[in-house]
Amino acid sequence: MDVASSDAAPSLWERYVMALDEVTERLRRITKALADANVPYALVGGQAVALWVASKDPAAVRTTKDVDILLDRRDLPQARAAAQAARFDYCEVVDVGMFLDRVDPNPRKAIHLVWAGEKVKAEYPLPSPRMDERQELEPGKSVVSLAGLVRMKLMANRDQDRMHLRDMIDVDLITREMLGDLPDELARRLETLLIDLGR
Repeated sequence: MDVASSDAAPSLWERYVMALDEVTERLRRITKALADANVPYALVGGQAVALWVASKDPAAVRTTKDVDILLDRRDLPQARAAAQAARFDYCEVVDVGMFLDRVDPNPRKAIHLVWAGEKVKAEYPLPSPRMDERQELEPGKSVVSLAGLVRMKLMANRDQDRMHLRDMIDVDLITREMLGDLPDELARRLETLLIDLGR
């Protein structure tokens, strides 16, 4: 009896690795397309956290399947054209703009858009970072500034956002010196995390 064959289904680990490879490939395609079209953008969310943490300690990076990109709403026509050339189609789901992969148009695998200088939710105390709040941590990857990323994570304040903030505290990206630059509500949230981690 054959123990394995070339037709065997991928193992759980192989499927996990393939899923990560798909995220990396989508990320590469969209960032290259936007850069080639001279559309300003910045990675935000989990991918931005991963790059910032990697700048301090690559071994501390947590994998993430989400790809979130900060865009100026006025650049959407050019961004849509660039995305279409890279085999992504624009759509909106519950007022959230996203680029869907033409081959696998699953909203869970979409590239989600965040509008620069606009509030993600009306109740947030601050808008999203502006397009001048970004930098390149490595060539070809524009990332939101650390201060902008911290504000976004504190405003969202979900379990995964607090986890991302803890990851950044652990590698000394976030320190107490940041508290003075935040509105009181966000400063209190950050101080609670710093105290919990003994900082």
